[in-house]
Amino acid sequence: MIYLNVGVYAILAVLSGNPLFIDIRLLALLGQFNYAVLYWGWWWQLITSMFVHVDILHLLFNMLALYYFGRVVEVAFGPRRMLAIYFASGLAGNLLTLAVLPPLTISAGASGCIFGLIGAYAILEHMSGRSLLSIFAYLAFVFLASASPSVNVVAHLGGLMPGLILGKLFFEKIGYYY
Repeated sequence: MIYLNVGVYAILAVLSGNPLFIDIRLLALLGQFNYAVLYWGWWWQLITSMFVHVDILHLLFNMLALYYFGRVVEVAFGPRRMLAIYFASGLAGNLLTLAVLPPLTISAGASGCIFGLIGAYAILEHMSGRSLLSIFAYLAFVFLASASPSVNVVAHLGGLMPGLILGKLFFEKIGYYY
């Protein structure tokens, strides 16, 4: 998933003519432009937006988080279940964004997917005997650290929920994947 995200960024950076920022027209085309989804039927943006990042720092922070949390969840549940959490969380975050934020909103990034992996990670920590209080404190820290006016906090929350639910279901069904 990291290679795919970085590859998409590299292509869009070349098309933008700028390695640091992606052109807003490309973001409106391949990110999630709520107006385009709702009124033009561009439903594919619910998926493509999971791989489009606004700038190089956005990509870097998301890929660092994906590397850490994705590896832990993949080792625990296996690659297919990790991908199921990734895509279900990203889609849920994007659908919640579509339902809650104004039509002129443009959002992009793997953050909803990653928050799903963080939710699954929190379940693993809890099932491994860590205190719920410490897990919720950790989740609150991660959530608040990522909150700013330009960050789609709605997608983060929307992605977290499927991660928690699927993490719990997968743990109950298979335990750890070894």
